[in-house]
Amino acid sequence: MVIGVWNQDLAKNMQKVSKAEKGGQILCKRRFLDDTTRFIAYCHLTMSTLTQSDLPAETTELEIKNVLLVDDDVDLANTLKLLLESHNFIVTTSCNGADALREVMAFDFDVIICDMLMPKMAGDMFYLAVQKIKPQLAPRFLFVTGHADNPKVDSFLKSIDAEVVFKPVLTEELVRMISLVLRRAEDEAKSANA
Repeated sequence: MVIGVWNQDLAKNMQKVSKAEKGGQILCKRRFLDDTTRFIAYCHLTMSTLTQSDLPAETTELEIKNVLLVDDDVDLANTLKLLLESHNFIVTTSCNGADALREVMAFDFDVIICDMLMPKMAGDMFYLAVQKIKPQLAPRFLFVTGHADNPKVDSFLKSIDAEVVFKPVLTEELVRMISLVLRRAEDEAKSANA
């Protein structure tokens, strides 16, 4: 995997070359104000016993999902980031809701994992702000909290029918809940388009 920041024209040219000649893919992550684009290049690996044409169509393309991880506990955020990246997620971290709101304004994430109690802007206020400015992202929230006994947190989570994982977070549970949020968001998008 190659990670870099190049200008947009170079990214477009690299994408053409990658798809046409190398069999790879370039995934654009975010466009910055200075007209640069951060992207991650993925190249297909050679398979020894199976060829790509032997696999079912749904397994030939790796679905890369973008996750925004919002938590003021930097050590936990970095640990979860590494864990999620090992499961082929692209993870952007923010340490509070205010910074995360700037990220959401720049990019539509597939999943937003959000702590509840943070400085500057708590998780409930961040959710309400996202719900107002980008309502299509509201079903993509997964809350992570260590405050199950906090009445304010409990009341908020019940009021929005949100998915929740309680700290300490188990790897299998987190990945399972992310899959659930992705399915839920996909189902809501399908019903909105129907």
